[in-house]
Amino acid sequence: MMKIFSLLALLTLTLWSCTSSAQSTYKNAPIAELSKMKAEQKAIVIDVRTPEEWQQGVISGADLFIDYKSASFQQQLAKLDKSKTYIVYCRSGGRSAGASQVMVDSGFKNVINMQGGISSWGGKIVSKP
Repeated sequence: MMKIFSLLALLTLTLWSCTSSAQSTYKNAPIAELSKMKAEQKAIVIDVRTPEEWQQGVISGADLFIDYKSASFQQQLAKLDKSKTYIVYCRSGGRSAGASQVMVDSGFKNVINMQGGISSWGGKIVSKP
């Protein structure tokens, strides 16, 4: 009887440990890796800066523009496929980290925050389409 109790206790602890360690989080990557990561992972690049910042130029290859500070940010996220890979950037990496966390908390499976943002980007910057 004691062996069964011990076994059940061990099983419960193991399952609890696996569940809590399985919580998703976003990944961080340097902005210099953006082009390579987009190609390798067939990712969608999201610029989460403000419209005023977009007017100053965007990273070539950005697919979506969703203002993180917008009241409709989460509503716009709800329209996206949560199973796809998303690469998120902003001006310096702070807002994109926040946006990445919101995405993960909303059930997105593969989110990458580009550290350093457009300020650290050495590639082509183009006018917003």
